[in-house]
Amino acid sequence: MRGSVDGLGSSAPIGATLPAIFADDDLAQRFVAGLDEVLAPFLVVLDNLDSYFDPALAPLDFTRWLADWVGAETDGIETDGAPADGLTGEQRLRAAVAAATYLHRVRGTRRGLSEAVRLVFGVTPRITESGAAEWHARPLGPVPGDRRPHLHVSLALPDPTAADTHRLDTLVAAARPAHMPYTVEVTAATAAERTTDR
Repeated sequence: MRGSVDGLGSSAPIGATLPAIFADDDLAQRFVAGLDEVLAPFLVVLDNLDSYFDPALAPLDFTRWLADWVGAETDGIETDGAPADGLTGEQRLRAAVAAATYLHRVRGTRRGLSEAVRLVFGVTPRITESGAAEWHARPLGPVPGDRRPHLHVSLALPDPTAADTHRLDTLVAAARPAHMPYTVEVTAATAAERTTDR
């Protein structure tokens, strides 16, 4: 959290801006030095404000707030024990915030859903869906895809738990197309799948 920092100097000391009559006044200089100590953290934040909006540089508590602000999918990102991609929870949080604008552009698509799941779990999911597209030279060709819409997301994790299934269900419900019924499945990864995802 932002707050006072012992020994932090002010980038704009008030004592130097006082009228000349107070330049040698010890009481006035000590009084404004106390104000400098209180205002220094605010001035440091303002001097580095652009860094606060860069998820790679922002303090962790501000990055969490930034994730809420940009609508990043971060449900359960930091509570994970050992993700398959080797990144820490903090690194994955920063990556999710950095990718939020891209994910909003591809929201509701297969690519967007796959990337959202990969950012949270560190593993690329297997997605099957009913939709399809096809082109025919003659009119009235067969309609591609299935008549009944469906979406199935399968995720292979090294050590799956019931909480992972709930987290995947919550994530898919938020990132899928609104009209699409869906199912999710979390399974234990085989040795081949563990080496493929790394």
